Amino acid sequence: MSESALQIKDLSVHYGGIQAVRSINISLQPGEQGTLIGANGAGKSSTVRAICGLQPYSGEIFWQGQSIKGLHPNELVQKGIVLVPEGRGIFTRMTVLENLQMGAWHRRDRTHVRHHIAQLMEQFPRLAERKQQLAGLLSGGEQQLLAIARALLSNPKLLILDEPSMGLAPIMVERIFEVIHSLRTTGITLLLIEQNARLALQATDHAWVMDSGTIPYQGRSDALLNDDRIQQIYLGELPI
Repeated sequence: MSESALQIKDLSVHYGGIQAVRSINISLQPGEQGTLIGANGAGKSSTVRAICGLQPYSGEIFWQGQSIKGLHPNELVQKGIVLVPEGRGIFTRMTVLENLQMGAWHRRDRTHVRHHIAQLMEQFPRLAERKQQLAGLLSGGEQQLLAIARALLSNPKLLILDEPSMGLAPIMVERIFEVIHSLRTTGITLLLIEQNARLALQATDHAWVMDSGTIPYQGRSDALLNDDRIQQIYLGELPI
């Protein structure tokens, strides 16, 4: 098997005397789509914050074989690690187009950036229709599409989506997961953090189930989707 794209070894996160993440291990192969599922407070967001340089931690995180411990978020973006945060984090008083341009802040290939924006406008026609509109006036689903498109303009090698379906209408959740499925053809390594366990397992290759800062279950997403224990505890279903 090829060298891991992302490798997390014995990661622990503390907030004062509270241990939010307890010595977990995760490994994603290049181009693989993985998901971290679990209830609120399980430690998912703390794990994401550690990967993205937003939270101190113990243990090691390696990206493409090199330790990224101590690197700042902007340095990680330049290495290809890009986060779409929970809550979207768009610039509400900037236009849709300006938000997209902010996604390419570190790129120097301006001609390619313009072409990339044009491609994304084709992929997301709602954004094209509203490109001169203030981003804060978009619906929640449109804002999520904008956040993903902005992240893609950073040319990510590892894209982390933190709760992309949260608070969205079912039709927009369906659209968001269509976009997630489409990323499979791009070669981007994906880490999806999602409370909707069924959709997350259907959209990914490998899954880690997080509970109270630990990972009690992990494996192929399709296997976990059909596991009686996972159905009972995390999918709210009883085995047939």
